[in-house]
Amino acid sequence: MPMFKAEATTPPTAPAWHREHDLPPSVIVPSVLAAAAALVAMWPYTSVIAPGAWSATVLLMIVVTALTGMIMRTLLRRRRAWQRDLATMAVQVVVACGTLTLLVAGGTALFGVIPTERTLVVFQGLAVSAWDEVVHGVAPLEASPGLAAVMGLGFAFVAIVLDALVAQRGAVVASLLTAAVGATPMIATLGDANIVWFVVLGVLILLLLRYTSVQHPESPRRTSTALAAGVGVAALASTIVIAPALPLGAGVAGTGVGVTVDASLRLGDDLRQPNPVEVLTLATTADTAPYLRLTTLSQFDGRVWEPDRGDLQAQSEGFGPDEWSPDIATKEQNTSIRVIRMSSSWLPVPYPATSIQGVPSTWRVSPENRTLASRTADAVGNDYTVRSTRVIPTLEQIRAIPAAEPDVDPDAEPVELPEVIAATAQEVTAGETNDYDRLIALQSWFRGQFSYSLETPVDEGFDGTGADAVARFLEVRSGYCIHFAGAFALMAESLGMDVRIVVGYLPGALTDTRRGDEAVYSVSSDQLHSWPEVLFPGVGWVPFEPTASLGVPTAFAAGATTGGGGTGTTAPAPTSAPSTEQTTAPEIDRGDAGDNAGTTGELRRLDPTPVVLVTLGVLVVLFLPAVIRLSIGAVRRGRARDGDAASAWTELRATMLDLGVALSDAESPRMRGDDLVRDNGVDAAAMRALTDAVERASYARPHPDSTRADSARPEAAVDLDAPLRTVLRQLRRSVDTRTRVLAFLVPRSLFVARRSDGVLAA
Repeated sequence: MPMFKAEATTPPTAPAWHREHDLPPSVIVPSVLAAAAALVAMWPYTSVIAPGAWSATVLLMIVVTALTGMIMRTLLRRRRAWQRDLATMAVQVVVACGTLTLLVAGGTALFGVIPTERTLVVFQGLAVSAWDEVVHGVAPLEASPGLAAVMGLGFAFVAIVLDALVAQRGAVVASLLTAAVGATPMIATLGDANIVWFVVLGVLILLLLRYTSVQHPESPRRTSTALAAGVGVAALASTIVIAPALPLGAGVAGTGVGVTVDASLRLGDDLRQPNPVEVLTLATTADTAPYLRLTTLSQFDGRVWEPDRGDLQAQSEGFGPDEWSPDIATKEQNTSIRVIRMSSSWLPVPYPATSIQGVPSTWRVSPENRTLASRTADAVGNDYTVRSTRVIPTLEQIRAIPAAEPDVDPDAEPVELPEVIAATAQEVTAGETNDYDRLIALQSWFRGQFSYSLETPVDEGFDGTGADAVARFLEVRSGYCIHFAGAFALMAESLGMDVRIVVGYLPGALTDTRRGDEAVYSVSSDQLHSWPEVLFPGVGWVPFEPTASLGVPTAFAAGATTGGGGTGTTAPAPTSAPSTEQTTAPEIDRGDAGDNAGTTGELRRLDPTPVVLVTLGVLVVLFLPAVIRLSIGAVRRGRARDGDAASAWTELRATMLDLGVALSDAESPRMRGDDLVRDNGVDAAAMRALTDAVERASYARPHPDSTRADSARPEAAVDLDAPLRTVLRQLRRSVDTRTRVLAFLVPRSLFVARRSDGVLAA
């Protein structure tokens, strides 16, 4: 009893062991509020950039930054405030760089996270791509890999700065930074104000001011104010400099970034944009530069051509068996390619490629069409060398080989084509006796009877590759590459030949630059192209060039002229784009990569990615406090299992605070335990085990041989986890379901501050 009288006269201050083991609000709250501020700043950007990889990247960078801040402040909480915050910022920068490297260019980095020189080249290319897209694009911008990298880097910086500002109690500067970053898209696009966003921003500012209104003894005001002011000035200055450079204005047409192909061949809008830019360079010792392919399209459903869906395999497994027989003459050649501004999930390569050097293993081979694709990497910034085989049959050889018959899926519904397609094909090829000459006749007919135009298909209403559009194109006889390739393919297929369409780039224009013995060619965005190929068994896929005024038509030389080896070419020679038209490259669709490399426009409109990403973001924000609280509780229970009474009692107090159970630091552990047994129905024996352990830890005399660290610990540690779990379980049962749910989702113990007098305050 005398012991309890002493407790009754004890001032309302928590015991020393309790204050030492409790996690102060300065460890958790700054990172949670800073993450919330970063998410609020990010929100308006979803109206100017289509949902996609960028939003997931930004969300992950914010979460990683917040978790890093919590961990570092926990480890360094005994350090001075300015030392702790500077160290935290340094580690956050390192972790953010490693995370972004893993997400964007992991294949070029050591262990996926340590940047190398190649990583910097990739980031440089992505930055250039993002800049071009922002400057010349139209809001909402496509969610390209370049924008994902730049937005991830930018919001990592914003999240780190906000974390430091909140930790240093710079609520005003943090609020200004959040408002400045979030308002930038609305100001740049001259769009309507987002009223809901401003309301959320106001609530956030109130929370920031409320948190920083409580001064913690561990945060000296003078040092904190100076550091917060310095960080805030730097952050606002960066925002002022960067914001004007983001002209996201709607309605500004331009080149875009010179990005890759729309897999469904809807290239017209992009080709009609002015001001082409250089997208890549290639160097070769060959007499002529090869065409570069990105992907192929073989399936036609009557409306659109769909990209080939084939399995991808590792580069080490090779590009598949040779399609040509040993009696066909071949010539090996190397082509060095450097991608500058083309952001794509395919790598441009010559055909038929046989090996590649210089690209990460994340790029995988599609053996069906000898292309390379990746679900995670991006083509921009890559510099690599491709070895390919130039297949050179003689005219006699190619004429003697019938084209392969179409590969028909027996389960697919047959496609009904307008009669004019087959009738015209029969008419044009009526005088020919072999498949190769029939195809040459079609090629010559298109190049001689048709004209190249980007505007005619729009004016005449047939800008597409559907069967009806092809029929109209045959009537009007004017269009651009996709109309020529689509019409040629359907006509060849009507003649019983296996045909596909290739999307890629023309070889480019020869420059004055040389790389050793190699001539360097420059490929611009207006040289995006599509052309048909027909399969000849024993030779492979033979390309043809039906597009009027573009390229050089396919032709093979007679064996007598070439001495059996042939000097003909299986691909048109290098050429530039038509001088009468200014064109550019198509939009990127990153959803086209992978084992099913491509989707149609209809599937893209039904893409569930935005819904999934938004749902993921909401779940992360909703459950982040719960995950943090569960993690802290698990650590405390682990210590309680080892007999740590302080951790066990701290977890009990935190749970009481979460559930709204009345508690006061003026009560002794025994008094509080009696209240819980009486009012909340917890097990008396389990409660007594905890209170006895706390009393021993608080008042027992230390063992003479004990060290300072364990002087308050009993000689034989008692497992306190079992009674603690019993008490916590019964304590939760004593409240209603709504209270339990709120305690799980919004644990108040994470958001309380302790004044110097030991009284808890929200």
